[in-house]
Amino acid sequence: MNLIKRIFSGVIYIALIVSAIMLLDNSPVMYLLVFSLLIVLGIGEMISMAKDDATQSWLVNVIDMLGGIGVFVSFYLHYSATNLQPRMLWILPMAVYLLLRTIVQLYRPRQNAVHSLERSFFSLGYIALPVSLLNCIVSLSAPRLLLGVFMFIWLYDTGAYCVGMLVGRHRLFERISPKKSWEGVLGGVLACVAGAYVTHTWFDEFFQSPGMEVWLGLSVAVAVFATFGDLVESLIKRTVGVKDSGSILPGHGGILDRIDSLLLVAPAVLIYLLLVVPNITQ
Repeated sequence: MNLIKRIFSGVIYIALIVSAIMLLDNSPVMYLLVFSLLIVLGIGEMISMAKDDATQSWLVNVIDMLGGIGVFVSFYLHYSATNLQPRMLWILPMAVYLLLRTIVQLYRPRQNAVHSLERSFFSLGYIALPVSLLNCIVSLSAPRLLLGVFMFIWLYDTGAYCVGMLVGRHRLFERISPKKSWEGVLGGVLACVAGAYVTHTWFDEFFQSPGMEVWLGLSVAVAVFATFGDLVESLIKRTVGVKDSGSILPGHGGILDRIDSLLLVAPAVLIYLLLVVPNITQ
């Protein structure tokens, strides 16, 4: 039964991501809704994990969630604008959030202001900002290349899990994540590289990619930083003493447990496209 729940929730999650990206060329509505939802749920889980004796108020929580959406919408407006006026307004949602969040803190006299603001700004920096960078990736290439990034993340997770469970012996980072192994990492890397070869050989035109070299580099970048992304979230969970970030996805845990790799992969892929891939900005 747990396996069925895990498969079902995983299929629903993947279907939403794929649909949102595939429909982006025709309509941004689902794209905006799906990734805004990921940000809201992720920030909600971070707030829940970070609870202490100075729990945030519901108003602060709502402002942080809306601020996360504001960051994502700001990046979307900036990179989808077709004339000067929208480009002048793209920063508005983030400016509104900064004003509201800091002013509201003035009326929370019993709370440690530094700790409260740290939680809020870290949530946006760790969750909302990386997800918002997906807009930059789309603007540099094509929505289907972004789909390829997610495909590599899923291949890495699957390869690392399967190989790690079967032959994992040498611990990768035992202090933070006792179950992760070097064998699992190698399995994830090989799954990504194999995915790059298959994608270029049979689906290159569909994904609108610049070529085999780009796919290979992209797959390796995803594999390396998916590993770090997983470890960073494990560090956060170990620090606050929880096993999963949440329980919204049966068999998987929380949203952060699903997008932890993405949170470091997104900036890494953006850097790769800007600095390594020739003519990507032309």
